[in-house]
Amino acid sequence: MTGKAGIAVFISGSGSNLQALIDASREGRLAGEIVLVISNRAEAYGLVRAQKADIDTFVYDVKKYPDKEAACRDLMELLEEYQVDYIALAGYLKLLPDALVTKYRGRITNIHPALLPRFGGKGMYGHHVHEAVLASGESETGATVHLVDEIYDNGRILLQGKVPIIPGDTPDTLAARVLEMEHKIYPEALDNLIKGMYK
Repeated sequence: MTGKAGIAVFISGSGSNLQALIDASREGRLAGEIVLVISNRAEAYGLVRAQKADIDTFVYDVKKYPDKEAACRDLMELLEEYQVDYIALAGYLKLLPDALVTKYRGRITNIHPALLPRFGGKGMYGHHVHEAVLASGESETGATVHLVDEIYDNGRILLQGKVPIIPGDTPDTLAARVLEMEHKIYPEALDNLIKGMYK
């Protein structure tokens, strides 16, 4: 562990935002070091990305524990062991345990593929978001980095990046452009948070 802030990144899928954070940290654009990557899915490709970058990984499967409290205790102990200061959710599709949110309040971030508070909340993830945006007739969408609390997509907005909706857009074409914006603003917002720029 260096003198940098320790970051744990939580993922559920391919981990492209994880990769953006790894790259930013290695290039000096993120005032923190990713010390641990946690996934609720053992087959998530993001775990491979982490291993390629020599970052320790952990599969957090709540079903393997006798109850949710035991699972949460194990997770909190792991984060303490790795001296984690900040948690970055990057496509993590589970709600964090309340006790974890309480302990790390103000130090947990999430990236959402729309301009919150619109198109957020339970069930609004991945293509569901882009389908809803296109169906709404909006002229623009984007990505939002926000703090995490006990409710999906509810915490304070830290940074947003706007993306125009182009005639003929499909959920796939829109998702690709929004993802580019996510990769741009997530490292910036997390860097600003660690540096104390959000008062």
